[in-house]
Amino acid sequence: MFAIGYGVMQLFYGPVGDRWGKYRVVILATLGCGVGCIFSALSSGLDQLVYARIATAVFSAAIIPMSLAWVGDAVDYHKRQETLARVGLGTMLGITSGQFFGGLLTDTLGWRWAFVMMACFFWTVSFLLWQHWKQLDASHHHSQVSAGFFKQLFLAGKDAWVRTILSIAVLEGACVFGLLAITATHLHNKFGISLTMAGSTAALFGLGGMVYMATAKYTIRKFGETGLSRIGASGLSVSFLIIAFTPWWPLALPACFGGGFGFAMFHNTMQAHATQMVPTARGTGVTLFAGFLFLGQSLGVLMLANLLTHFSSSFVIGCASVVALGLGLFLAHAIEKRQVRRAHSQ
Repeated sequence: MFAIGYGVMQLFYGPVGDRWGKYRVVILATLGCGVGCIFSALSSGLDQLVYARIATAVFSAAIIPMSLAWVGDAVDYHKRQETLARVGLGTMLGITSGQFFGGLLTDTLGWRWAFVMMACFFWTVSFLLWQHWKQLDASHHHSQVSAGFFKQLFLAGKDAWVRTILSIAVLEGACVFGLLAITATHLHNKFGISLTMAGSTAALFGLGGMVYMATAKYTIRKFGETGLSRIGASGLSVSFLIIAFTPWWPLALPACFGGGFGFAMFHNTMQAHATQMVPTARGTGVTLFAGFLFLGQSLGVLMLANLLTHFSSSFVIGCASVVALGLGLFLAHAIEKRQVRRAHSQ
């Protein structure tokens, strides 16, 4: 239910952020998340807990897309990808630490206190954001009057570059998240290792992404957008081809780590372009990107699960890896082509 509420609300927050200000929306969203967590902690039954989690999802859906869109408004493009990587690192650290402390509090004090802790964190962040918001100059408080989601959607759809980025986002979500959904099961079934070991191995994907985000300042300057797309997609593809066909399961350990690092290189480049798809309505543009990525994730998991009923997991992972490589190479080519066209028009 959390995932459904999160996905549907992407269609709402883009126009709201463009009209009323993305920073303001994030502040209100973190306040709302805290309230949702408190209701979760006070739930007396499963039905109440489900409704409270839906409410939390409704508010939390605004935080990451509106944060990325605000970065797009506030940071010059040549520094934006590095800034987005730092935001991504904070997100990954939050997810990881949240799982750890949530489990710790659940085991020691009970699950209700895990929700109380999350409420306190959300409200603390909301207060800090409000304090920082007061210190921002007027240019960062600027909001745009959106033309409305559907009108903006029509205008964005007429742009070939927007269609390119959104198409890649759908396929990226389908391939990568589909791969992640079946990696642990593949390792368990093929090599007979425990599900705990298989899941821990697959979790190295996230660690690889975090290492990229921590070193993005240097990686971005060295390789640039096209290099990150090519090298990142190549690393992702090679890593999962190793996972698919290696006869020795320990090779999956560095492969999962390398796959995460490569994916983060590619996805960080996609995020940067998502913030620039619709500069006049950046909130709508980023939520469109998030929505298409979310759609691809859902379709990919279903599609790969269906393919597994007809083909081996090695074959399915191998095919998805090749598609991921093609996406990275295509994105790099499209960026270069666009840069050349812009240079000629100036």
